[in-house]
Amino acid sequence: MPVTGSALLKAPGVAGFDEVSYEVKERLFEQVKADLRFEDYLYGCYECGICVAVCPSARFYDFSPRRIAQAVAREDVELVYQQMEEDIWECSQCFSCVRCPRANNPGGIILIMREAAINNGMASAKEALEGYTRIIYKIMSTGTQVSPDMLQPDAFPDWGPEVKDVSDNLELWRRATPPETMHTTSMSWDVADRTLVELYLIWFETGALDMIKQVDEGLHMILEELMEERLEEMGIQR
Repeated sequence: MPVTGSALLKAPGVAGFDEVSYEVKERLFEQVKADLRFEDYLYGCYECGICVAVCPSARFYDFSPRRIAQAVAREDVELVYQQMEEDIWECSQCFSCVRCPRANNPGGIILIMREAAINNGMASAKEALEGYTRIIYKIMSTGTQVSPDMLQPDAFPDWGPEVKDVSDNLELWRRATPPETMHTTSMSWDVADRTLVELYLIWFETGALDMIKQVDEGLHMILEELMEERLEEMGIQR
């Protein structure tokens, strides 16, 4: 039955996401529960708070892995949906919370919820992963990840206040890094084309490319064009 009027839920005018029907929320929750990992990640909750005490994200945000585990265990569809639109993106995925004495894995549950959010193109997923599109493109085009000048607080809000410190003192950081890594578009080290193709095929076979398409269709098209050319050059057919 729909849960309404819960003190744990934000009022529609306060919540930072669009309201959807209960049926949509229920379908999303069913997708989370249907994941093969779900039964191994949730056993119950003593409400001891150990997961919160060891959680680094809980120190910086209004975030609680216990609150998420409890909402999922109680099958609170409304609250789980709210958490998929907000809370789950504040998790750092460090899995410190697996110290749970009931053997819960709140970080694992959150991972499943994130995947469901991405696969359904939820607004929270697009917003949370917006800053990572440059990283994905850079990995696929050069084999490298992040250069210092890519670290901007608006692109990586979930990385905490350290990102702003790096951004504000970028010139100092540049003096501490090798000259070859100063530029965003240049390579930090050489990565063979065959390695990039293997990575692309792994993303293709595992469905990671489909998830990228849900978050950023434009980026997905660029990656397809970029890698199709390399596949053709190597005589590889998908």
